Amino acid sequence: MIPSSSLLEDCKKGDRKAQYQLFKACFPVLMGVCSRYSTDREVAQAGMNEAFLRVLTNLKGYKPEIPFEPWIKRIAINVMIDEFRKSRKVRELIEYRDFSDSIFEDPLIDEAALDADEQVVKPEELEALIMRLPPISQKVFNLYVVDDFKHHEISEMLDISIGTSKWHLSSGRKKLREWILELINSRSSINKLI
Repeated sequence: MIPSSSLLEDCKKGDRKAQYQLFKACFPVLMGVCSRYSTDREVAQAGMNEAFLRVLTNLKGYKPEIPFEPWIKRIAINVMIDEFRKSRKVRELIEYRDFSDSIFEDPLIDEAALDADEQVVKPEELEALIMRLPPISQKVFNLYVVDDFKHHEISEMLDISIGTSKWHLSSGRKKLREWILELINSRSSINKLI
């Protein structure tokens, strides 16, 4: 998604029609990001609206040499992280021992353990499984795996230690691995009945 420079200029001037066109263009990207960070659709929509307002507010400082879509995604991520910080009622302050990075490089499933004819988990199924993770583990998983942030960046964003970030990633991956294998095994059982 690359909006025209004339559309961006009209938005900077306060042209409501141009702003609405930009909103329609940005909606799928912003809503996609916000939905990954909240299971509550209303919270995701509110985050998306706040992110778009920040996009409009910061358009004057936007530099055309920066790709537009990653720029608005970063704004949306920041909005959702800010919302998470504000709404978090019980903080997870337990410090976990620092794990070696090697255990975090394991894939979610050992592909060699699967039969060649097994179906791969569909993206929407994986997304639903990710949404089942505890809130902080879900956010750490999304930030690290989907949005490619490093543990030191995640620890600053979520106000947790690097070790806690690594623990949440490891715990999230372990749960996802279990759920994926359960899903694959249930499919296998159904296929045997057919």
